[in-house]
Amino acid sequence: MQVRIISVFCIVALGLCFSGYGQTRSVKSGEPLSGTGLLDEKQQLEALMGSGIDRFALRAMEDAASHRRNSIHGLEPGSEDLSSKQEELRVQFAKLIGAVDERVKPQGIEIVSTTTENGVVAENGQVSVLAVRWKVLEGMDASGLLIRPVGKDIVARVVAIPDADWTPEMISGIQPGTVGEESKVTKRNGGGGSGARTECTTEFALSFALMGCEVLVPTLVDRDTRFSRNDELGRSTNLSHREFVYRQAFELGRHVIGFEVQKVLAAVDQFRSIAQTSDLPIVVAGVSEGGLLALYSAALDSRIDAAIVSGYFDQREGVWKEPIYRNVWGLLKQHGDAELAAMIAPRRLFIEAAPMIPEVSGPAEANRNVAAPGTIVSPSVDSVLLEVQRARKLVKEKSVGDRIVVLDGRKPGSDPLEFSTVKDCLDRICGNENTYVETNRRLVDQRKKFSAVERQRVQIEQMVGYTQNLLRKAHRQREKRFSQFDRSSPVAFDRDVEQERVRIHEELFGRLPKPTSDPRPRTRLVIDATEMRGYEVVLDVYPDVIASGILLLPSDLKDGEKRPVVVCQHGLEGTPMDTIGGPQTSGYRAYKGFAAELCRRGFIVYAPQNPYRGGDRFRTLQRKSNVLGRSLFSYIIPQHLVALRWLSELPNVDPERIGFYGLSYGGKTAVRVPPMLPPTEDEPGYCLSICSADFNEWVAKNASVDAPFSYLWTGEYEIFEWNMGHVANYAELSILMTPRPFMVERGHDDGVGIDEWVAWEFAKVRRHYNKLGIGHLTEIEFFDGPHTINGDATYRFLHRHLQWPEPENSK
Repeated sequence: MQVRIISVFCIVALGLCFSGYGQTRSVKSGEPLSGTGLLDEKQQLEALMGSGIDRFALRAMEDAASHRRNSIHGLEPGSEDLSSKQEELRVQFAKLIGAVDERVKPQGIEIVSTTTENGVVAENGQVSVLAVRWKVLEGMDASGLLIRPVGKDIVARVVAIPDADWTPEMISGIQPGTVGEESKVTKRNGGGGSGARTECTTEFALSFALMGCEVLVPTLVDRDTRFSRNDELGRSTNLSHREFVYRQAFELGRHVIGFEVQKVLAAVDQFRSIAQTSDLPIVVAGVSEGGLLALYSAALDSRIDAAIVSGYFDQREGVWKEPIYRNVWGLLKQHGDAELAAMIAPRRLFIEAAPMIPEVSGPAEANRNVAAPGTIVSPSVDSVLLEVQRARKLVKEKSVGDRIVVLDGRKPGSDPLEFSTVKDCLDRICGNENTYVETNRRLVDQRKKFSAVERQRVQIEQMVGYTQNLLRKAHRQREKRFSQFDRSSPVAFDRDVEQERVRIHEELFGRLPKPTSDPRPRTRLVIDATEMRGYEVVLDVYPDVIASGILLLPSDLKDGEKRPVVVCQHGLEGTPMDTIGGPQTSGYRAYKGFAAELCRRGFIVYAPQNPYRGGDRFRTLQRKSNVLGRSLFSYIIPQHLVALRWLSELPNVDPERIGFYGLSYGGKTAVRVPPMLPPTEDEPGYCLSICSADFNEWVAKNASVDAPFSYLWTGEYEIFEWNMGHVANYAELSILMTPRPFMVERGHDDGVGIDEWVAWEFAKVRRHYNKLGIGHLTEIEFFDGPHTINGDATYRFLHRHLQWPEPENSK
């Protein structure tokens, strides 16, 4: 039998898809559903959807840059208006980078010494270098070097921040106990992210000390991979240490950037606590990753008198191309580099347009390649100057004067923050010319048992330990947040929690305005079987953003008859046809053709295409959206709203009986979309939701280092949601379904988690429903099987709550 398929989905023969669902018939070319236009798109719809969202996201980044100009544009440095706006932006920015925890009060810088080592690292008559650490947060220290000038009055205090792949010793000119060049020390370090070794040819920390500055040099988390593992679980990855910390911290509203900014600011705390010289200028200076931290720290803390940023300052619209540990939720709403520079004004900012050293070509290769792609390349001078120009326009340029200074670090043979550059900056900061003449800089490490690798391990373990402690306590904040709502009745709770839905939508997923454009429904017939007809559907959501899917209509529909709808959602890398295909198709093992089966049972079925398809192509959509405080669900939720509007207007649809049933990533959708789209007087919504093969103690699944099925060990780098641990876990999201029915389908052998975690999280939902007297509206089915649709209790749940009779021959 010849069957023509006008769909873009990869099926060889419709008979294979519908084996067991009735005889198939040939499809009439170009036949649309009544009341819709003809869909004549030749491109694959999932690709069309992805490219459209991509254009929408890139355009939004460009628009955000224009909007940012209005934040503090034209305000006079030093004015009350500017100071007030800067403080408001600082509070916002601290939250974005997770620098929100109270630091330990300064109690002095500790010298790291033992019975065999006195803490002295090196000395040469001009400077002395000590191994030190200082308290930052409870359970987290900063560790590095303190360099002090000898026989010279201190003129300033400096936090000198290396690139992530440079040790404090490298930028301090300290040789590892061997004789080398006296004028320049070149060291190598093995953690360049891509596996390449990286050179450090700058000794700017030592330069500051030689000119009379007291200098603290913190250790940064590097890009090596050796500690991104859990040997007890047999899990190792190619995650850089920075991404390893980033993944778990992001889920809890913290960030590797925020932790390291806190270390810089804790150093400032120490400097300011020295009463007798508290009036000395405090400077932060850094290269590459250290330049980022210098810029961020100075923008946050007005106690810092000057910042020197080398090899980092640039236009940030391409941040999505950089390593994911630079991904900051909502960054580009208000805080591009120019805006951060304006937050520093009228304090001094020096920007060196130097090569990015080291450049990063991507993650390291390993046996388990799960790291996110991302590169760091040197910004062009033109791009740097454009961002500087924007910064100067944000505050009145004539008032800025020489407060934003561009240093040219691109001269042939020059190094980042070389001696003459440091001297020029320091002269301007201190207001007098330093007459120091550079002499012998040779410093040799005197320590016998020092290990930079061990120091790095401790720094990482402290961040991991701090994050895991947040994970253990996060439920308290969620419980406090949800305890405030009226639980006197289901109606009272639903009314009281209405604004919480809006807040969670905004905080957790990113909320776009409701779509208002004409959806222009276009369809084409792609399935014609004895028991159902299927139409491919495209709807407009926003400019360039479409919703698409397949609508299945039972063949026995009668004119004027109203039936319930089940929206059947595919999982990761899936298509609507995966939910429809028969036993011979590749998707059947997981989906069991549940969309077609439900249509055979008499339901109208809509199987939407969600945009999580295409590997890195869709994951970069998340990156492009995150910097504006958006996620894939910023688009998915409006896509479903537009689909619900269209479905509710179809002549055979009962708009009050539209339910949702999703597997895997579709189950992820089940606890994110229906809770945000309840039926209202103004809009249609989902009247129930079923989460299959996904429900979990989701925050722990993302952030735990002790679970073998944690997303720390997998390639789904887009999965992490900013501060979810303190906003809403799966229990809280499911509770937002109240008073609508909610169900979980769980296979004992499903590797996404373990029964105990699933039961723990669902128990909170059941207790909530029981306390409201509606316990019959929620249930969970455990079945003996893997990551799949089971189609037993869930089908009965749908028939019961959508009020549609079960067929006589159903199990």
